[in-house]
Order: sequence, then structure tokens, then C-alpha cells
Amino acid sequence: MATVTETPSQSGRSLVQRGLLAILLSVLSTAIILAVARAVPIAPGFEPLTWPPVIFLTVVGAAGAVAVYWLLSRVSDRPNRTFTIVAAVVLVLSYIPDFFLLSADENATVLGVVVLLLMHTAVAAVCVAALTGRLG
Repeated sequence: MATVTETPSQSGRSLVQRGLLAILLSVLSTAIILAVARAVPIAPGFEPLTWPPVIFLTVVGAAGAVAVYWLLSRVSDRPNRTFTIVAAVVLVLSYIPDFFLLSADENATVLGVVVLLLMHTAVAAVCVAALTGRLG
């Protein structure tokens, strides 16, 4: 019986390169989503849909994903699979505070929260693709 081992990256890029790519593409994706959302005023006055918190939290989240991937690559024999599962769980958990904004922030709208959820999803997808080497 043959043993299949998972390589940390099929793209040949180092983790540093993949991490930087994950952070940069995460910022780019959330910036595009935010620019479109702000062009159509779906939640005027909704602070979570302003540039400083979006960019800052995107960098923090993507950098956290890089750190988690690095740790998993040290302790798991299947870091790509494990990271994908961890990222999916963290993504679902990251939605929870956004839903509470609907009752906690008078400027929150359903569409505003949907935009936040979309940004969380974009960052997770970019980080999984970049860190696991699925981005060519």
C-alpha cells in the first residue's frame, strides 16, 4: 500500500511568499468589496464599513491565518487539509459578531452586515488558496 504525503505547497513558493500573497490579496479583495459597498450607500454611518477598520482587521486576520498555517505545517502531516478545515470553522465563528451588530449598532443594516460577511468569506478563501499553494 502506497503512502501519500501532502506537500506544504504545490506552487513551489515559500511560506513567506504565500503569506505575503495572502495578505496582499486579502486587502485587495476587501478593498474592492468596500469600495463597491461605499459607492452605493447601503449603511451610512456604519463604522465597520469604513476604510481604517476594514484594512486593519483584514491584515490582522490574514496575518493570523499565516501564523496558524505555519503552526499547522509544523505539527500536522496534512497541513493543507487541516488548515482548510480550521479556516472554515473560524470563518463560521467570525460571522457571529457581525450578526450581533444588527441589534447593537443603530447604523447597521442587513445589507451592511452581508457586506461584512462577504469580506470575511473573501479573506478566508484567499488565505486558503494562497497558503495551501492553490494560487498558481
